[in-house]
This record gives sequence, structure tokens and C-alpha cells, in this order.
Amino acid sequence: MNAKRTAKSSKPTKLFVLDTNVLMHDPTSLFRFEEHDLFVPMMTLEELDANKKGMSEVARNARQASRMLDEIVTGSEVDIEDGIDLANPSRGLASGRLFLQTEAINGLLPASLPTSRADNQIIAVALHLRQKHPKRPVILVTKDINMRIKARALGLEAQDYFNDKVLEDTDLLYTGSLELPADFWETHAQGLESWKRDGRTYYRISGPLCADLLINEFVWQEGPQPLQAWVRTHAGKTVELETLTDYSHGKNAVWGITARNREQNFALNLLMHPDIDFVTLLGQAGTGKTLLTLAAALTQTLEQKRFSEIIITRVTVPVGEDIGFLPGSEEEKMTPWMGALEDNLDVLNKPLDDGDKGNYSGDWGRAATMDLIRSRIKIKSLNFMRGRTFLNKFLIIDEAQNLTPKQMKTLITRAGPGTKVVCLGNIAQIDTPYLTEGSSGLTYVVDRFKGWPHAGHITLQRGERSRLADHAAEVL
Repeated sequence: MNAKRTAKSSKPTKLFVLDTNVLMHDPTSLFRFEEHDLFVPMMTLEELDANKKGMSEVARNARQASRMLDEIVTGSEVDIEDGIDLANPSRGLASGRLFLQTEAINGLLPASLPTSRADNQIIAVALHLRQKHPKRPVILVTKDINMRIKARALGLEAQDYFNDKVLEDTDLLYTGSLELPADFWETHAQGLESWKRDGRTYYRISGPLCADLLINEFVWQEGPQPLQAWVRTHAGKTVELETLTDYSHGKNAVWGITARNREQNFALNLLMHPDIDFVTLLGQAGTGKTLLTLAAALTQTLEQKRFSEIIITRVTVPVGEDIGFLPGSEEEKMTPWMGALEDNLDVLNKPLDDGDKGNYSGDWGRAATMDLIRSRIKIKSLNFMRGRTFLNKFLIIDEAQNLTPKQMKTLITRAGPGTKVVCLGNIAQIDTPYLTEGSSGLTYVVDRFKGWPHAGHITLQRGERSRLADHAAEVL
């Protein structure tokens, strides 16, 4: 084992050349390269300086990165040329060294590349370092795709910055449900216990599959004796399953809405359960995310009085060109973004039957109900969330795939006692330019919250909007 370790340590560590956009994307990237060394070119510092003004996320990150570099450099007693050890500043997260450019570097680029461009100067630094350290792997790290292509064309190794990605492949993202194999009960029959309480059936089982199950994960099985249950407790290879409330049956309808498929039934069990504080619903357009959430929110706010108010917020990222400034108060400015809310409220407040449409009392009743519903729903902008605390509120974060992990943290930490937070989104429809499916805040919270006893997640599979919408989602 020792021989292996010495062989491993004798291998030269890599030297990563950092582009500005990496530091502006994640200021803590300085401590994310473990035992490898970092090199920050002078042009990177120049660009950090040029981007530090303003209130945007990019400017904030540029200032943060500059402050971190300042702390590292001022806290070091060694000569910058020898490299600054990152073990102390990173509190043991990184063991490499940080080098800053201390000499002018010229004449390494082909004549066709203009040296006035910052990207090309950073590439020139990486080429110089490769000449200077022929035995060490010198790698340029940048989030700029064109810069990576240029570097590779010049024979340099270039990589994207992956450290903030929650998952490399979104197909591996936790779906929240699992189909049990056909032989599940045979293989897990040993020591099986079953009992009934409050109209629910409970099973305590142990076996090989139980180790991989997570708390609040849904399990199901089709067949002559279909089962839909969820994991309530988990201890080693023993789990306790509890059968679900059947929301597909009319007697359990939530604000007149029944589950149209298995996943919708799972979602309503999460949305209606008093012990679940945080719910994430993923799914393509038309799977019923907003409708189910609103139905559950209205039932628990107006009928059960569990929550005092429904708060809805979403990121205002336009799909097309921006339409400019909007008049009015915060609520009025947010209204055009809330078309989905209006559409779903129309569905939830539809007349009881067709004969009711021509009836004046029916129309008056509808209008009165709509006024009552609107008085309990508040539409808020993300911009004014910092520092707020929500007590006994049902907080719905729509289009959550457009949030960064940092924004997601800001929103979820607003929750006070008695507040339930529901995040809705479709990671295949990200409109924010700098987010990908792997680094979206929605992917981040789904991954981090799985297995927590007071959180649940479900990926809705089937579209229930119309045959046209379902076909469009498949073929377009």
C-alpha cells in the first residue's frame, strides 16, 4: 500500500491556468483544485477589475474573488514567484500552490491571433507555462467554449470548470419513485411485519433492496395486487413502508382535482402531508405541476386553515425579447409573468356543471370565490426576498430551474415556522444563459434534500394537458 502511495505522489501535479469567467462564476474555485497548482494570469486580474462595478451577480462574484485573492496574498510571507501555499487559506480543502504572473510574456501566439484580446493573452500565458514546464500537464480552465476551441487548436489542453455541477448526467437525477421488481415480496419476505393504523397499512421489511431506498421515496408495483407506498423510516437494511392516500378517487379530491396518473398521486401525497416542509416537482410542460400545487395550497389555506397565505414567486427571465419596464406596484409588475397562475385558477374555479353557466347566482358565486382566492394569493418578486421571514405561508417557487444554487438557498432560508416551500420546474427548459441542467439550483436542491425526513421529490412523467401538447413535447 505504501509503495502505491509513493508511486502516486511521484506523479507530477497539474498546473491549472484560470480564466476570469471561472472566478466570476464561482469565487471559491481557488480552493476547489485539491492538490494541483493554480496560475492566475495578469489579464485575469485586469478583467476582474473591469467587472467589479455594479449590483449584478457577476460583479458581486468579481469583488468576492478579488477579496479572496487579496486575503491569500497578504496572508502569505513567501515570495509570490515561489507560489503561495493554499492549505491555510482554504482551511485544508486545497493543498496546491497559487502562482500569480510576475513577468511579461510575449511572442508565443500565431500572427493571426490579435494580442489585444484578453482571451488570447491568457492563452499565450498557458503556452509559455507549457514551454517552461515541459514535464507538467498545463491545463487552461475556462467556461468560454470558443476559448477552449482556440486553445485546443494551438495544442493546449483546455477544460470547462465542472466543480459546481451537481450531476454530470441529469439522467442520474433522483426521480423520487421506484418500481419494485416482480419478486420483491419473495426476496424480502423474511421477518416481514404488517399492521394497520388510521386506515393506512404499514409494512416493515428488510432485504437487499432496502439499503438503497431513501426516506419519503415512493415505491410501486403493478399487477393483481397493485401497491403504492412510500418509505417512512429507514434504518440500515430495514425500512417501514406506508400506503398512500388515493387522490385519484373522487372522495379524496383536492379542490375538485383528482390525480390522473401514478406520479400525480405521489405529488398530492407530498403536497398535502403536514410533516413535509419542502417539495420539489419536476416535469415537462403539461404534467400538472402548477395545478396540483395550487389545488393543494388552496385546500390547506382556505379549507383546513393550515396556512395563512399563498405566496408565489418566479424568476423573470423572458423567452423572447424583453418588453421593457412595466407600470404599477410590485404585484402589478409581476402579473404579466403569472399567466400560468391565471390559467390554473380558471380551471380550479370552473362551474360545477354545464347548467350552472347561464345561472346568475353561479356567475356571482364564481366571482366571489375568485375574489376570496385572490385575496389569499400574493405575488412577490425575487428581488425583495432578502431578509424576509415567512410564517405559516405556502410558498410556491415557479420556474425554479432558472435559479442558481445561491438564489435557491436565499429563497428556501426565508421559511419560518409553519411554512411549506414547493419548487416547480422543468430542467429541460432553462432560460438563464449561464445555467445548465447540471448546475441549475433546482437540480442542486433535489440532490441535496433527498433522504431528509421533511422533504420529498417526484418527477412527473406523463403530460395531461392535451394530445397536441404531448405530441409537441415528444417530436419538437
